[in-house]
Amino acid sequence: MSLSKRDAKHLWHPLTQHKVAGEAFPIARANGVYLWDEQGNSYIDAISSWYISMYGHCNPMITSRVAEQMLRMDQIVFSGFTHETAVEMSEKLMELLPDNQQKIFFSDNGSTSIEVAVKMALQYHFNQAEKRDLLVAFENGFHGDTFGAMSVSGLDVYNGPFSDFSLEVIRIPVPNGLNNKEVLELLETNLATGRVAAFVFEPLVQGAAAMQLNDPAGLSALIEACHKAGTLCIADEVMTGFGKTGTHFASQQLSHLPDIMCLSKALTAGLLPMGLTTCSQKIYDAFYSDQLADGFFHGHTYSANPLACAAAIAAMELLVSDEIQQNIQRVIASHAEFDKGIREHEAVSQTRQCGVIYALDLKKEIPRYGPERDAVLKFFMDRGVYLRPLGNTIYIVPPFVIKKEELDKVYTVIEEALVVFG
Repeated sequence: MSLSKRDAKHLWHPLTQHKVAGEAFPIARANGVYLWDEQGNSYIDAISSWYISMYGHCNPMITSRVAEQMLRMDQIVFSGFTHETAVEMSEKLMELLPDNQQKIFFSDNGSTSIEVAVKMALQYHFNQAEKRDLLVAFENGFHGDTFGAMSVSGLDVYNGPFSDFSLEVIRIPVPNGLNNKEVLELLETNLATGRVAAFVFEPLVQGAAAMQLNDPAGLSALIEACHKAGTLCIADEVMTGFGKTGTHFASQQLSHLPDIMCLSKALTAGLLPMGLTTCSQKIYDAFYSDQLADGFFHGHTYSANPLACAAAIAAMELLVSDEIQQNIQRVIASHAEFDKGIREHEAVSQTRQCGVIYALDLKKEIPRYGPERDAVLKFFMDRGVYLRPLGNTIYIVPPFVIKKEELDKVYTVIEEALVVFG
C-alpha cells in the first residue's frame, strides 16, 4: 500500500477539507533545498517548508549538534531546574535581539509564543491594578490557531466558527505609507479609552495575508503612540525573524521597539519545535513580587527542551556566519533582479519584496483554497518546485543556502506559470 493510502486511513491534516482535497503528497526524504518523493523525483523547497528550514533540510551541523545533545540530556523539567543548553541558547539570542529585550519565556511553537505574549500583556496591567481588557491588531493579520492567538488574527478563513469565543480585539488597517496619518489617528482614538492592553502586529510583512508589507515609519509611529498611552507592543516575529527580512529581526528596522517579541519557525531551523516569548526588563519586573499570585503561572512540558535548544544554538551560529550573511544578500539581489523583468508582466498585478521574501499577485482571482489554487500548486510540483500559493499570490521564501541555478529554476517555473494561469 502506498504511503498516501496508508496516510488516508488514520491521519487528519491541517488546513485540509479531506472530502475534496485528494490524497496527501508523499515525501520520502529531504536534504539541503530538496524534497524527494517515493519515486525519487526531487522538488526545490522554495518556501523553506513554511519559512523554517532556512539552512536547508537535515543541515549536518545542526543535526550533529542535536545528536550530541541527545546523548547528554534529552529532556528535563524546566520548572525549578535549568541546564547548560538553555542558558547558552539565551546568551546567544541576546546577542541578536534588539537591546531592550532582556528576558525569555519558553513554549512550544509560534501560536503558543503569541498566547504567552497576550497573557503576559494582560497580566502586566492586572498586576498593577489597572484594568485593560482590549487588544489592538492589524486587519488580515495571522498569529496562530490557539484561542488568544486566533483572537488577534483577522483572517476569517481560520477564525469563522470561533469568532464568538474570542478576546475583544479592535482591528486597524496596516500603514502602507499613504494612509499612515489615518491609521495613527484611528489607533489614538482607541488608545484614548484607556482600555488597550496591547497592540499585536507582524512587523514589515504579514505572512498569511499573502506577504503584504507594512510601512516601517508608519508602524514605528503606532508603537510610539502606544508607549505614550502605556500600551504594550507585541511583535510577532515568528515568520519574519532570523534573517528573512535582511536584518536578524524585522523590528530592528523600526525606530521604536516592541516590548515583547514572539519567535519560532527558523529559531530551530525546522529541526524541532520550540517557541520563545521575549520581553523587556520592565515587563518582567511587573511579575517580580513577594506575592505568589503576581507570578506568571504558564508552563509547557517541553519548555526549554535541550534538543531544541541545541538546534537553536547551531542555527544562530549559522545565521551570523559570513557565508549565510553573504547568501542572504545574494538572494535579496537576485529577487530584485528577477522583479525588474516580471513586475510589468501582463499577468501580474503587483510585486513586493522584503529581504529574501518575494511575492507577486496574479491579475486572475484565485480563491485561497480550492481546485484552482491546487492546480497552480500541482503545476509547480510537476516541474520540480514546491511553491504553495496563497490564492492568487505566488511567494518565495527560499533557504539561505539555495544556489543560483536552483533559484533561477524557481524563477523560470514562475514565469511559465504566468503564461498558463495569467
